[in-house]
Amino acid sequence: MKEYGVADAGGLQILATGLEAFDAMRTAEARVAADGAVFVDRFGQPRGHSLLPVIRDCRAQWLAALKQLNLDVAPASHVMGRPGGR
Repeated sequence: MKEYGVADAGGLQILATGLEAFDAMRTAEARVAADGAVFVDRFGQPRGHSLLPVIRDCRAQWLAALKQLNLDVAPASHVMGRPGGR
């Protein structure tokens, strides 16, 4: 809050909501890490962990909150266009 100057009521609500999503994401990630990302169902078919969509959605909510607060996760590139190749 101090580093980026988030002090208004709306900004604090966005920050709180984003941090709740971040916390839920980390909790779900820990559970998936403990259980494994894939399991075999009763029919012998591999299935993804039921918390994988929760992780995806929470990550999207966290990144959306950062975007709404106009906070960049990665530094902006000063070069326009596609990255150079060969």
